[in-house]
Amino acid sequence: MSPLSVGNSTSARQLRLNWPDGREQRLDHAELRRQCPCSQCRAFRLQGLTPMVDARVRVIELNPQGYGVQLVFSDGHERGIYPWTYLAQLNA
Repeated sequence: MSPLSVGNSTSARQLRLNWPDGREQRLDHAELRRQCPCSQCRAFRLQGLTPMVDARVRVIELNPQGYGVQLVFSDGHERGIYPWTYLAQLNA
């Protein structure tokens, strides 16, 4: 299931998703960066480590990938593609 719309606010540092079931989801940029699904970040979390992410980090670019979206962050990280189902489960 993909969202009906995706909005990004760099000033509020939030990604906004509007889902077909009527739910609006707001996800904090720093929390999205901490929850990056790329293999490197996942391996880090599997070791029980918590990525240190500056609270001021922002999503500066969204690249649609069909099944999800690649997020490019202001700290230079751009490896993660966030599937729609993964984003829908986050409570950031």
